[in-house]
Amino acid sequence: MKARRMNRREAIGALGGTALGAVVGRPNALAAEPKPNILYIMTDDHAAHAVSCYGSRINKTPNLDRIGAEGMRFENAFVTNSLCGPSRATLLTGKYSHAHGFYQNGNRFDGSQATFPKLLQKAGYQTAVIGKWHLETDPTGFDYWNILPGQGAYHNPAFIEMGERKKHQGYCTDLITDFAIEWLRKRDKSRPFCLLYHHKAPHRAWQPDAKHANLYEDIDVPEPETLRDDWATRASAARNSQMTVAKHLTPGDLKRPIPAGLTPDAELKWRYQRYIKDYLRCVASVDDNVGRMLDFLDKEGLAQDTIVVYTSDNGFFLGDHGWFDKRFMYEESLRVPLLVRYPKAVKPGTTSDRLAINCDYAPTFLDLAGVEPPADLQGRSLRPILEGKPPDDWRASLYYHYYEFPGAHAVQRHYGVRTHAHKLIHYYRIGEWELFDLKKDPQELRNVHADPAYAEVLKGLKGELDRLRAQLKVPDDYGPQFW
Repeated sequence: MKARRMNRREAIGALGGTALGAVVGRPNALAAEPKPNILYIMTDDHAAHAVSCYGSRINKTPNLDRIGAEGMRFENAFVTNSLCGPSRATLLTGKYSHAHGFYQNGNRFDGSQATFPKLLQKAGYQTAVIGKWHLETDPTGFDYWNILPGQGAYHNPAFIEMGERKKHQGYCTDLITDFAIEWLRKRDKSRPFCLLYHHKAPHRAWQPDAKHANLYEDIDVPEPETLRDDWATRASAARNSQMTVAKHLTPGDLKRPIPAGLTPDAELKWRYQRYIKDYLRCVASVDDNVGRMLDFLDKEGLAQDTIVVYTSDNGFFLGDHGWFDKRFMYEESLRVPLLVRYPKAVKPGTTSDRLAINCDYAPTFLDLAGVEPPADLQGRSLRPILEGKPPDDWRASLYYHYYEFPGAHAVQRHYGVRTHAHKLIHYYRIGEWELFDLKKDPQELRNVHADPAYAEVLKGLKGELDRLRAQLKVPDDYGPQFW
């Protein structure tokens, strides 16, 4: 007789019991001190400058702002490889791409390696991931998982729940929240939880829900100052990339024929409005759903004991420099929102300008949960910063490395170093460099690599870049496996 498949409610309940049984016999699995719950909210391609508490000129995000107002806003949070899959692998492992092996989209994540959900699971946590996964292999280290296949669809999407593919009616952002809240309701309430609540939105192709379909319809969204950037002083990588609003948005992105008779500048204006409005409509749905989740935590009495983190897998160009998409080490792509609320340890309404990277998330969660981190993690716990006690030896620079070339949007491979004041980028395949003075030129319009006035700065940054590459054990990647 063929065995009957469990439905979602049965699966969730059974998994809770199974995971609890797994810790029986481990007397120290649950410490006497209550462990914090962890709710990690990640969106896809949500730029920090489309969050109102980060000073957005183009939209309002009241529910995301609430996390920042009730916790800490990181002003200088960055990713180490601005791309969906690599960023998610870094979240799980606390390591750079060269260390966890996921360099670019299309790679397959090695789920046998150590991840922070596995370590939390061993320490008695109930773990789940719901929403976008994008790592090609099935999740490991989770008691329950319900993920989108690949990028997933905005409307009536399929999900893969514990290995079984199911089609659902509704809007993806709403459904991910529905499933996340359902899991929280059905979880084993005797144990702390770690839930990775991962949205597809606002990833391309930007398809709003009915509720927000007409948002911004009667207004012009302000254009970025650099929409007409000509990349005059930049490396050839900028000029040869294929992600411009003017030329590379497709009919599927624009969803309407281009009006006849427009001048090139008028067409650019039209294209920008078509793009940015749909993008912001998708963000508005995320904000509403995050609000729904925060209200649920309040109603269930979970807010005080739950670490809530909001961030994105990478930044995004919102017409900045004439582009959409990400990948480059320029600020709009490199920077992400990072909002952290934990009433027991984080003072409301605080900010930090310390350099944070996505390698820091795994050690932070382990630290706050009282779990010893693996020795080979390449990030540092943000806990002392969250508690208002930043270490004197906190990093003064960060390393970045992008690998996906040839690939989508034709962005050349590059690595670089960013400090509080400067940024040095090396497009190593084509032998070109860029240097920016972030204090004098925050929009990164003037490459001063060849300027004699910056000779000493350049020398120092090259030394720091060499130091970071040696410290992180970055291999030379000119080998055939990367071409």
